[in-house]
Amino acid sequence: MNKEIKKIIPAYKDYLWGGTKLKEKYNKESNLEIVAESWEVSTHKDGSSMIDGITLKEYIENNKGILGTKVDGDNLPILIKLIDAKQDLSIQVHPGNEYARKYENDNGKTEMWYIVEAEEGSFLYAGVSKKMDKEELSESVNDGSITDKLNRVYVKKGDVLFIEPGTIHAIGKGIIIYEIQQQSNVTYRLYDFKRKDALGNERELHIDKSMDVSNLNPQEWSLKADEILIDDENQKVSKIRSCEYFNVYHYQVKDEVIMKNTSETIVFITMLDGEGKIVGENTLDVKKGDTILIPAYDGEVKFVGNGEYIYSTL
Repeated sequence: MNKEIKKIIPAYKDYLWGGTKLKEKYNKESNLEIVAESWEVSTHKDGSSMIDGITLKEYIENNKGILGTKVDGDNLPILIKLIDAKQDLSIQVHPGNEYARKYENDNGKTEMWYIVEAEEGSFLYAGVSKKMDKEELSESVNDGSITDKLNRVYVKKGDVLFIEPGTIHAIGKGIIIYEIQQQSNVTYRLYDFKRKDALGNERELHIDKSMDVSNLNPQEWSLKADEILIDDENQKVSKIRSCEYFNVYHYQVKDEVIMKNTSETIVFITMLDGEGKIVGENTLDVKKGDTILIPAYDGEVKFVGNGEYIYSTL
């Protein structure tokens, strides 16, 4: 197994609601005019990240054990994105594993959002604001009042939302998000504001399937990280959120910090700000917008520099 730290090259998506901030502010290099999503870590068939000129999937298969002992085989169970919402995304919902595997031949989609940037007044739609039945939901889609039935969550940099399958949701305009999710690309659109694509066509909706999987009971939302683990002169480390699919931490560091590496899990680091070096079996320069793969092995890895980053494991 190659233990070298590697920079990952993302796959890019130019969905109609996206903007240009990922290119302008996060050093993303793409010929696309719009970069709505940057799939930083992906082995999914709909968009694969690259390392050293080969797909991330091929790289993992060529380096047995790189994912760590938590994973049985070579199937990376997560997908990580940066998302630039210049406009509101569609009102949508994701199924759980059982439904997705039965009808879509894909995984369900549990996901977590970390707010990287948010313009003043920005908000997300997350869940219904009051209990409703499927008939009321259907009527609200038909008459365009569905956004009035949803819970608006106003957000700022550093806020966190954990979105379980079945939660009706949408990212609002003016927000950049770090998203970590199950490896899946199953999204059911309930409502898309009657927008049209470049060919003048409205995007497909998935009303019946959305009705099947939507949770129509209100939920409570916590926007805070789970806990602060370290807070000293060199680093502030917070555990953002943990679930059966991923564990996510936020680092704000200066000078030099040591991160304990283990054989249990691969690590992915996404730089949100600053620059420096990551030092392990090799040394890699990193800057804002980079995503780095650190293989699973027992040892220590250092970050040297000044920066803010998300540290994600399995």
